[in-house]
Amino acid sequence: MPKKARELSAVEVKRLTEPGLYAVGGVAGLQLQVSKTGARSWVLRITVGAKRRDIGLGGYPDTPLASAREKAREAREKIQQGIDPVAERRTLRSALLAQQVRDITFEQCAAQVIKKKQAESRSAKHAQQWENTLKTYAYPVLGKMAITDVDLAHVLKVLKPEWETKTETMTRLRQRIEAVIAWATAHGHRSGDNPARWKGNLDAILPKPSRVTKVKHHKALPIDDMGEFMASLRKQKGTAALCLEFVILTATRSNEARGATWDEIDLANRVWVIPANRMKAEKEHRVPLTDKAVALLEALPRVSDAVFSSRRGRPLSENSMSGVLKRIGVDATVHGFRSTFRDWAAERTSYPHHVCEMALAHTIKNAAEAAYRRGDLMEKRAKLMQDWAKFCGTIQPKGEVVPLRKAEM
Repeated sequence: MPKKARELSAVEVKRLTEPGLYAVGGVAGLQLQVSKTGARSWVLRITVGAKRRDIGLGGYPDTPLASAREKAREAREKIQQGIDPVAERRTLRSALLAQQVRDITFEQCAAQVIKKKQAESRSAKHAQQWENTLKTYAYPVLGKMAITDVDLAHVLKVLKPEWETKTETMTRLRQRIEAVIAWATAHGHRSGDNPARWKGNLDAILPKPSRVTKVKHHKALPIDDMGEFMASLRKQKGTAALCLEFVILTATRSNEARGATWDEIDLANRVWVIPANRMKAEKEHRVPLTDKAVALLEALPRVSDAVFSSRRGRPLSENSMSGVLKRIGVDATVHGFRSTFRDWAAERTSYPHHVCEMALAHTIKNAAEAAYRRGDLMEKRAKLMQDWAKFCGTIQPKGEVVPLRKAEM
């Protein structure tokens, strides 16, 4: 029979400072382990099943002698009941970690999604819009909630009050909430259906957006006013006016022209290649340059990498071209000139629909058609844009009312 260790007092245990293992008595197998560094900890040496185990019971003196003996007794009792204290501790720790993962809040998840959007986005403004809408409308209700607790009732509490008065904003907000919850699900922070999903979910509760709000189109200039407007525009001074003219001649978007760099421009081949990361459809777009567009570019000073830059060499601001329109006194938006171009192409020319749509870099919605159309119709688009430039440079005659016969005296 093994020799029973003498039961040491708290004072005697305190004096054990030399490296080694010391049986302290009171509970069979309980020892104080002193490392070479002087650190001291409690160890219960015992057989669990068929395995010899050294079970840690805490450090000394944070865990005093009396507490160590109590922990050792509890461990021995569990082993007698067929419970492995080490395995049990590991299971509890795993459950705690899993719970901590699940306890991440909606706002914390949203911050990660916004960070991802900032890395992916073509403009800082887009990611900022994400953050602003979530902060304004979603965080007051969902922000501090554990993401795993967010359900349909909470999503409706965010969306329903202003769904019919701020439909466009609420529609985008719903998509952003759905994206945050989808991110959380993909990262193991929650499971189950996405309560912000529209189809087969919110569409059964909320009115369809198109039924409660009218689509607001960008204000566009009437077709026959283009020539007169272009004449006024060409009298304006400054880079913003030139950039606006370039936008009109190329039928591109404002941000595409404002972000243009000289290495995208090939004047020799009369083409502007906009890289995919600056396009809405995330696909490279080649723009044919007309005589007027080439002349405009050749006359520009190269003060920086940006084609259109301010006096300080910085790219133009978003509102710079809108300011030009205000000075001229035109009730239209910069984006609206794309609509004017499309109306002109449809009503005043015989160019095929797909050529005009490709000039605007619109995505082909028909999947079968998109699969077969590999080229970009560059030659046909070059002719289309040349005709557009010619039309823009021509002032259309204004109609006059002429009486068919003189009024009787």
